Formats: sequence, structure tokens, C-alpha cells
Amino acid sequence: MASLVCKTKAIFSLTGRVMNKAISFIVFSFLDLLDLLLCFVYKVADFFIEAEWKPCYCSSAKEAITSSGKILLSEQGESKIVCLSSTRLELEEISDTLYTRPSLVSEVSKLTVSELKRLKVDHAAAASGGTIRQSCEKIMKGTVRSTFTINSTIVEMLQGKINIGGQQPSHPIPRWSDCDCKFCTSWSCSSDSLFVKAEAPKGSGKAKEDVLFIHGFISSSAFWTETVFPNFTNVTKSTYRLFAIDLLGFGRSPKPTDSLYTLKEHLDMIEKSVIEPNEVKSFHIVAHSLGCILALALAVKHAGSVKSLTLLAPPYYPVPKGAQATQYVMRRVAPRHVWPPIAFGVSMACWYEHISRTICLLICKNHRLWEFLAKLVTRNRIRTFLLEGFFCHTHNAAWHTLHNIICGTASKLDGYLDAVRDGLKCDVNIFHGRDDEVIPVECSYNVQAKIPRARVKVVEKKDHITIVVGRQRTFARELEEIWKRSSSSGNSTSS
Repeated sequence: MASLVCKTKAIFSLTGRVMNKAISFIVFSFLDLLDLLLCFVYKVADFFIEAEWKPCYCSSAKEAITSSGKILLSEQGESKIVCLSSTRLELEEISDTLYTRPSLVSEVSKLTVSELKRLKVDHAAAASGGTIRQSCEKIMKGTVRSTFTINSTIVEMLQGKINIGGQQPSHPIPRWSDCDCKFCTSWSCSSDSLFVKAEAPKGSGKAKEDVLFIHGFISSSAFWTETVFPNFTNVTKSTYRLFAIDLLGFGRSPKPTDSLYTLKEHLDMIEKSVIEPNEVKSFHIVAHSLGCILALALAVKHAGSVKSLTLLAPPYYPVPKGAQATQYVMRRVAPRHVWPPIAFGVSMACWYEHISRTICLLICKNHRLWEFLAKLVTRNRIRTFLLEGFFCHTHNAAWHTLHNIICGTASKLDGYLDAVRDGLKCDVNIFHGRDDEVIPVECSYNVQAKIPRARVKVVEKKDHITIVVGRQRTFARELEEIWKRSSSSGNSTSS
């Protein structure tokens, strides 16, 4: 009987996977065509509304070098923007997934043709005693070279980031498809630094240590300030300075239309907005999801200053040998499946530039309506800070951050983790919800495999958000214990 039940479950499971793949192929083939149509629609709309035929990542290349003086060099999946001026040479790394996202039909066709060719070559090689294989190896040894390609579409998109003729071209803020409410545009009237929510000891008390909180993708500082901040004890509030930031492009931080939201840009803004003006010498870091990548990069850059590193659901996918890192991670994060729903949502956001812009147009630009409806339906019981974090961003910020941080750092994360393991003595703690469908629990164990001293705590019946929201009091106690242990044990290295 038990054997029959197991066989029945296996059959249903196999049937489900086949149906998921079949339906996914149909749906995403349609989305490929829809995105092409929307490409034309947005070009026309941008031209008539903003008098600018704005290039996108599916545009065809025309020229290798434009008047902006910017060139995109790409080699083996590693891409760099070379910015030339009379005084300096600036490099900015971007992800090749921005402009290399083949349609599902073309991918299946290419895979089928490659497999047929492989079978044909193997058959011919077996018949000829390996002559073909030897010839191919000889040709490869003599002809394979390091090659560079230039993508002028991205060059065109970067024209606004460098002075042309001594004048900076104007960019509408916000763009017609972005929200123009006071909350979303408050940054345009203030300084060019990130929005920082800081809590320091009141009165004459002076903080002994600093803590930096970094939120995840399409979120904000409220993820921390509305949850764990109110639940810290008075002792903690009198001992630590707490800094929660809105990352570049999110919340109430600047959302420049000409930014590529690269790792360098995000780190520079964190340093400029928190570390430098507040004279932070040593600090603890607490980060969630995408913020974990920024936390690792920041920890490596300030190796002598980090006292503890707390990561929640870190998106670390070890890349198999021989695989192209950025493309591999994009397919792990966004597998182009209709089920589960979270995979479908992430796939649309990651694979389709114009569909994801349409989603932002419908949701973010009209967020006041959606917030009103959410409060009406739930009788004002919903936690509105989560909605604000989800709605308050632009498509430009979300699109580039997703690709340049999640996918673009795929080949760097191993180096960061090795540096934390070998070069830093700070305490490393990892938390992950057992029911997390956004980032699988295996990612946290992957980090622990790279950093054996890291402590991993998997919380049962919690997901990507409820790992904090709903257990904020418990998590606040856990953080306090981590900081206390790190400080008393003297784990930090000296500068």
C-alpha cells in the first residue's frame, strides 16, 4: 500500500512538472512578443511626452563610440563601462544580463540545434576514430583569443552621465511614467545623499558603537525602523547609534534617471551618507536579501571596521565550473516558470524590461490608490510601511539594481566570502525562514560552506518577510545578543 502511494505521488509530481514547463513555455513565449510590442509603445510615448527617443536594452547597436565618450567593453560575461574624459578614466561594472536575455523560443531552438550537432559530431568522431575531435582541438588551440564586444545601446543610455560641451543634459524628474507625489519626489529638493533614519542616545549620552541596517530589494528603511527599532531595550538605545538607510533609488533616497545603480554607486552613496558624515570608525552590519550583497562588499572594503555581520536570506548561488556566472544566477533567481507565483513574478521583473516598466507604471505611479484600497479592504489593519517600501521606487532603479547587484555580482561573491573568511575576524550570523520562496534556504548553507564559522539559524514557519515582520521582538533580542558577544569577545580587527 505504501509503495502504491509513493508511486502515485511520484506520477502526480512528474505530471505537475511537465504541465508547469509546458504552460510556462506558452506563457513566456507570449510575454516575449508582448515585450517587443511594448518596446515600440514606450519609445513612441517617451518621444511625444519627453521629446526624447530613449534607447533601451533591446535596441540594436549602431555605433561603437558616441559623442558621450563612453564604451561598453564585455569579455566572458564581465562587463565594464569605460568613461573617457580629459582628466580621468572611470570604470563602472554592469551585468551582461541587462542586454543578453534571449527569448524562450530562441533558447529552446538553440538548445535543440546544439544537441543535434553534438550527436552528429559524436557519431562522426566515433566512426573516424576521433579525427574530427583532434582537428577541432587543434583549431581551438590556435584560434581562441580573448575578444571584446562593444554594445552601443548602453553607450547611448549613458550619454547623460557625462558632461557634453560643459553642460549637463536635462532629465525630467520624475519621468512621466514615475510617481510625482510629494513622498516619492521629496529627495529632488534635498541633498544628493541617501535618506537615513538615525537613532542615537538622547541627552548627553554618547553611543559606544554603531549599527548599519541595509534593506532588501524594493523595500525601504521602514523595514527596520517600524519593526526592530521600537523593540530594542533602553540599554541598547543608550549604547548604539542605529542607522537605517533607503538605498539609492528606493524609499525617500535619490532616484536619478541617469544612474545605472551599480555596486560602486550603491557603496559610494552609503559611505557618503552614513560612514563619512557620522565619522563611523567601527560598526555592525545587519542586512536583508539583496542588501546582503552590499553588506559583504562593504565589509570587505572596510575590513578593519566591521565588528559583526548579520545576514538575512542572503542570495548566494555558487556558480558551477564553466558556467557563465551572471546568466546562471539570473536563471536561478528567475527560472521563467508560472508556478510557484513568486517565480512567475520575479521572472517577469527580471526578463522583461518593458513589461516590468508597465507593472511599475500601474502599481508605483498609482500607489496612493492601491494604499487606499488596501486600507479600505483590511479596515486599516495592514502594515502600511511594507506597502510604502514596495511602491516607492522607479522602474529604472529596480531594473538596474536587480541586474547589476543580484546578477552582476555573481562572479564576485565567492571572492567576498573568501575575504570575510580569511581577512575578517568578525562574527557572522545568518537567519533564514524555512518557508522562504524568494530565496531558498540552501543559499544560507552555501554561505556557511564558504565561511565555516558562520552561524545559521533556520526559523520554522517563516518566509522572506516574516523572518523579521511578526517576530521583531525576538529578532531584536537576537541582534542584541550578537552585538554583545561580538563586542565582548573582541572579534573585530584593527584598522
